[in-house]
Amino acid sequence: MEQHVVIAGGGPVGLWLAAELRRGGVNVTVLERRPEIDRRSKALTIHPRTIEVLASRGAHRPFLDEGLRFPGGHFAMLAERLDFRGLTTPFPYTLALPQARTEELLEAHASELGARILRGHRVTGFTAHTESITVRAEGPDGPYELPAAYLVGCDGVRSTVRTVAGIDFPGTPSTVYGWLGDVLLDSPPRAGFSTFGPRGGLMVAPMPDGRYRVVGVSPDSLTSTRPGDLTLAELRDKTITIAGEDFGMRDPQWLSRFGNATRLATQYRRGRVLLAGDAAHQHFPAGGVGMNVGIQDAHNLGWKLATTLTGRAPDTLLDTYHDERHPIGARLAEHSRAQTALMSSFTPENLALRTLLSDVIARRPAFNEELSERLTALAVRYPPLTPDAHPLVGTHAPDLAFADSESGLFALLRADAHLLLLTSGDSRMSAPDRPGLVVHTGTLHRPPAAWADVRAALIRPDGHVAWIGTEENDADLAAAAEDALAAPTPHFMK
Repeated sequence: MEQHVVIAGGGPVGLWLAAELRRGGVNVTVLERRPEIDRRSKALTIHPRTIEVLASRGAHRPFLDEGLRFPGGHFAMLAERLDFRGLTTPFPYTLALPQARTEELLEAHASELGARILRGHRVTGFTAHTESITVRAEGPDGPYELPAAYLVGCDGVRSTVRTVAGIDFPGTPSTVYGWLGDVLLDSPPRAGFSTFGPRGGLMVAPMPDGRYRVVGVSPDSLTSTRPGDLTLAELRDKTITIAGEDFGMRDPQWLSRFGNATRLATQYRRGRVLLAGDAAHQHFPAGGVGMNVGIQDAHNLGWKLATTLTGRAPDTLLDTYHDERHPIGARLAEHSRAQTALMSSFTPENLALRTLLSDVIARRPAFNEELSERLTALAVRYPPLTPDAHPLVGTHAPDLAFADSESGLFALLRADAHLLLLTSGDSRMSAPDRPGLVVHTGTLHRPPAAWADVRAALIRPDGHVAWIGTEENDADLAAAAEDALAAPTPHFMK
């Protein structure tokens, strides 16, 4: 089989997928229709779980160096912001970094790994065969064809790949149109400024380049007809109406509107075609989760494609991509719709509901934690195949510390191998020797309570737990580890 994957779309999702495939030993070509990176940055927020994903490949440092850190996020523009500082992660904050810069960093990362990135090229169609797929494309020199093993559509909500594949994209149209502007402010408000009332809701967030993102919704946003282009005068008027002043707004870099159309692809995989990111799910950009979920799609898919193409797993492994990520897309839609409802009503009743929820966030740490873990994807757990699986199976492993090492678990993860942790000094434990497996023996240093009884763990390349061995459930952990690795689908959860 041709060990080559074509990716349609060179945004953050396609670029991270390209890097993962190269780390897994697979050749990859990214076809991006834009000749240059779009300086209008749709995404601005990088969430804790996405920083963990970057850290698991040692790619996080430039993002930490350049991004502005905020110790929380918002849920539906409620007055009480979510506090991430108590979350179980080495990165209990969001990073504000324009998508354009994120793309620059990810493109450099993927290119250094050997990914072929062609700008000014677009996928126009394909023909699927039993053992391969022929991708039709068009570039500056005209149309051409590329042979590949798989084609992945990371080409946005208007995905050509999804359309040609005949994958349905059902959902609901926009009934609300928010608005935003990336502008300079001569008199910016306090950090974390947000207000919501009968005249609308407004947030102002600083950007690393000295600009500010002014984003909001107002009663006239409630329409199923997309308004015309946003102007600086309109943005200024809306800001004054809601906040009482315009903060010295000037020199817009980008003005835009965004709707709440919500759709979910019925299939994330159809034969040799797969979808990721906005090509698979569309939603109102509440909480800044869209790019993050897309990168996490790619993180789930990348190692599975590489494992399949290098002959270490059957093609059926790719079915688990849909099984695991499609429910995440469904929950994303539900989560975004809930926030939209709270942000698109300006009645006294909804304002009272907002006050109540904000008060609960402030007074109930457990509620803050639950919403925060959902928003940041730290709560994602892929369902195990057996009901008696250890509670950790399916969760993502934290950056466990080891008594004999300054590096944590993230530094041990690889895109081309599972990680077997042996945390017990039991002499019966031995390290199975097989391709696609890295073994680390070491005592955990101050493990989280949930990991206190763990003596062995099999961790997938994407950081999710595939198997756990404890004193209670395994008399001979070495034999159990062998069984887990020898299972027909050790990469999935047993």
